[in-house]
Amino acid sequence: MALAEETEMTADEIDAFLSRHETGVLALAGEETESPYAIPVSYGYDADARSFYMRLVSTPESEKRQFLASSPDARLVVYEETDGGETYRSVVAVGSLEEIDPSELTASHIEQYGEAKRPLFEIWGDSKENLDIKLYEFDPSELSGRRTEIEREDE
Repeated sequence: MALAEETEMTADEIDAFLSRHETGVLALAGEETESPYAIPVSYGYDADARSFYMRLVSTPESEKRQFLASSPDARLVVYEETDGGETYRSVVAVGSLEEIDPSELTASHIEQYGEAKRPLFEIWGDSKENLDIKLYEFDPSELSGRRTEIEREDE
């Protein structure tokens, strides 16, 4: 039987963890929907402001566009497994997304969006002119992290 020890991550540990990663799973939930919508996303992270920056792409009929138009509640989960499955870390951010109008971009915004990596591949059924690319800031109202160390007994 494996024994696990869980510890809360400090604010500095959370910031370091989020700064070295660039992808997570974004879950959106609207008041008028029955089930949440979750997608992998790339992000830039500003540790000083504790904010995330994302470029989200959608097609006209996509679920993503419908959820984003409804000002949904959002949850971003970033996680990793290291040491051959002996250590697990995860950070959960909870809040709402705010669309950033391109005319309101600051130099700081541009720097953060530059940190949000593009996916390594893109698959779209529609032509690129039908894609909607919008910039979002995610300033979480809650940000927590957990580290789990697993001690496995030899069998």
